[in-house]
Amino acid sequence: MNTSLQAALDLMRPEPSILRPTAASRIYDDLRQRILSLDLPPGTNLLRAELAKEYEVSQTPLRDALQRLDQDGLVKIYPQSRTLVTRIDVPQLNEALFLRRALETEVVLGLARTKVPETVVRARAVIAMQRAVAEEGTQLRKFQQLDEYFHFILFEGLGREALHALLRSRSGHLDRVRRLQRHSEEKLQQILQGHTAIIDAIEAGDEARAIHEIRDHTYKPEDWADEYRILHKDYFA
Repeated sequence: MNTSLQAALDLMRPEPSILRPTAASRIYDDLRQRILSLDLPPGTNLLRAELAKEYEVSQTPLRDALQRLDQDGLVKIYPQSRTLVTRIDVPQLNEALFLRRALETEVVLGLARTKVPETVVRARAVIAMQRAVAEEGTQLRKFQQLDEYFHFILFEGLGREALHALLRSRSGHLDRVRRLQRHSEEKLQQILQGHTAIIDAIEAGDEARAIHEIRDHTYKPEDWADEYRILHKDYFA
């Protein structure tokens, strides 16, 4: 992976640890990524003694990290018993989709009104990196990470990083289903075209078109997760 691509992937992490260099934050970041990537699948029993040994920390920062993951809905803590990675909850998934569509509609509207050139340039650079990854054909995870970074750039361009962090904290169930997707080449091209259309509308200052493009890009039918629930029954509540 080239240096610029790796830099983009590093930057897309929500609330990078460098901004809050504590043991609890480091553990939270890492466990969250492992859960979202399904390296720790739904139903996994997180053994505190083993985690404390793995991360070389005491129980206190580990407890703090797990409590944050519990607030995100990614783990369920049973006091004096065990901590489990939660199963994917479809109602919460649909709430995250609703929240995402509402927030991103307002974000692209604001960007189209203010026309932030730097945001357009950065977004197009990410699209170019996505296109390069898509051409490799075996880098879906990197493509998805860049997809998330693309949307972060939109929030950042409007100075709404805190809202992006809120959205991320509510999107754990959605993100895990997205990791189950196996996009065809046609679907990857459709995503790239959607990103390009959004940025074209923002750059042109076309508010109505920007809203139309982001709403079309983020739309999913109510039953969109059903096929994944059938294929991965053990992952869903």
